Amino acid sequence: MGKIQRAIISLSDKTGILEFAKELQTFGVEILSTGGTARALREYGLKIMDVSEYTGFPEMLDGRVKTLHPKIHGGILAIRDNPAHAKKMKEHGLQPIDLVVVNLYPFEATVAEPSCPLEEAIENIDIGGPSMLRAGAKNYPYVTVIVDPADYQPILEEMKKSDGSVSKQTNFRLAKKVYQLTARYDKAISEYLKNK
Repeated sequence: MGKIQRAIISLSDKTGILEFAKELQTFGVEILSTGGTARALREYGLKIMDVSEYTGFPEMLDGRVKTLHPKIHGGILAIRDNPAHAKKMKEHGLQPIDLVVVNLYPFEATVAEPSCPLEEAIENIDIGGPSMLRAGAKNYPYVTVIVDPADYQPILEEMKKSDGSVSKQTNFRLAKKVYQLTARYDKAISEYLKNK
């Protein structure tokens, strides 16, 4: 059960995130973020590092490529107590990312509009979000992944009781929510495209 030191936050639905991020910073958690989420957090007075600054690689292709980078995915997927992983992380300047707070582009809401063109639907298929979520859930012994704002407060309470850490049991519960969400998301995309 490691202490949460670095988080990545990237949200379409920003419900409750300002207060949650503010509390995270009281634990000394460094926050990486993208686009509108980073802007909202900065406007709230929080110190945020842009993912592009962290990776040294600009956001590009109309925002299609932001978080798809080894410094992000290596930081999420590294097995913390594996010496070979630790060596590679050091060799390539990777830092662990212990908390992933992500929700996905609103694909279902977008395609619910009868006039939604196929091109708009396609642009609302999230790629980086599910990738980070699945990576964090796969590495649940070391990474806390939050997809539901209802989990913000319980996680903060657990961190307060355990000096900034979250248990493996809690992480496993959250990982299961990730796979339920991404399965539902992929099914919605598949069902929509089947009828085109």
